[in-house]
Amino acid sequence: MKRADLADLVAFSVVAEEGSFTRAAGRLAMSQSALSHAMRSLEERLGVPLLSRTTRRVATTEAGEELLRSLSPAFKEIELALLLLGAKRTKAAGTVRLTMSEHAALLLIRPILPSFIDAYPDINVEVDANDGFVDIVAERFDGGIRRGEHLQKDMVALRLSVDTRVVVLASPAYIASHGTPNEPRDLSGHRCIGYRFATSGAVFAWEFQKRGRKVEVRPDGQLVFNTLGLIMAAVEEGQGIGYVFEDQVASQLANGSVVRILESWCPAFPGYYIYYPRQRLMPSAFAALLAVLRANV
Repeated sequence: MKRADLADLVAFSVVAEEGSFTRAAGRLAMSQSALSHAMRSLEERLGVPLLSRTTRRVATTEAGEELLRSLSPAFKEIELALLLLGAKRTKAAGTVRLTMSEHAALLLIRPILPSFIDAYPDINVEVDANDGFVDIVAERFDGGIRRGEHLQKDMVALRLSVDTRVVVLASPAYIASHGTPNEPRDLSGHRCIGYRFATSGAVFAWEFQKRGRKVEVRPDGQLVFNTLGLIMAAVEEGQGIGYVFEDQVASQLANGSVVRILESWCPAFPGYYIYYPRQRLMPSAFAALLAVLRANV
C-alpha cells in the first residue's frame, strides 16, 4: 500500500465519523479544500463513491460504510498500540485531571477505576463531574469527556461510546392524569421539566425530528433543574415530562417507573468522546488512562 493511500484512508475514516468536512479538517489539521480533494482522489482510485455530500451533511455510501467497517478494527488496534507505547516509554506517574458529566463518569470512568489504580499505583485520578462546558486548557484539565456535539474546538477527539437517542419521559400516573402528547407542539399544554446549563445559565431546548422535519421546543414548566437526578426524581413522582438521553435512564425504562412518549420524534445524538489538546509529548499518566479507556470501547 502506498503512503498516500493510507493517509487518505485515515482521512476518510475521520470524515465518516464526523459527518462534516469542516470538523474533520479541524481534527486532521488540514484545509477543507485539501481534504475534499483527497476524498475525490481516493474515490477515483477505488472506482466507487464513498461519501454522499449535501450542503448540510456528509454521509457514507453503502460502499463507504462497508469500507469503514473493514478499516475501523485495524485503526483502533494501531491507535491503541501507539497509546500503550507512549504510556510504557516512561514510568506512568502523576495526576490525571478530567472534566465530564456525572453520567459520563459513571458510565465510562467508574468501571475501569479499580483495575486502573491497581495497575498504576503512582497515578492519581481527579474527576470534575460537571454538566457545564469547561475550557480544559484554561482550567488545566488533561482532557474532557462530552457528547460529540459539545466538543471544544481544535482538540483531538476519540470516540468512547455509540450514538444514543433522546427520550421524552413521563410517569404512568402523569399520563393517566394529563394525557399523552402526540406531537411536539402538544407539549405547550404540559408540565415540561427544564434543564439549566451551569455555565451559560440557558435552559436546554428540546430538539425533535421526524421525516426531515425539525422542531425545537423551549420547556415551559414550573420546574427547572441542573442535574439529571433531580429531573428524573420529579418525572418518576409524576411532576412533569422530562427530556433526557436514553442511556441515562436504562434502569427506569426497564422497571416501568417511566414510559416513553413522542418516540417517533426523538432523534439520535453523537455518543461520548474524550478530547484533549494537541501536544508533542503526552503526559504518561494521561496516556495510560487513555489507553485503558480505548481498550474498553
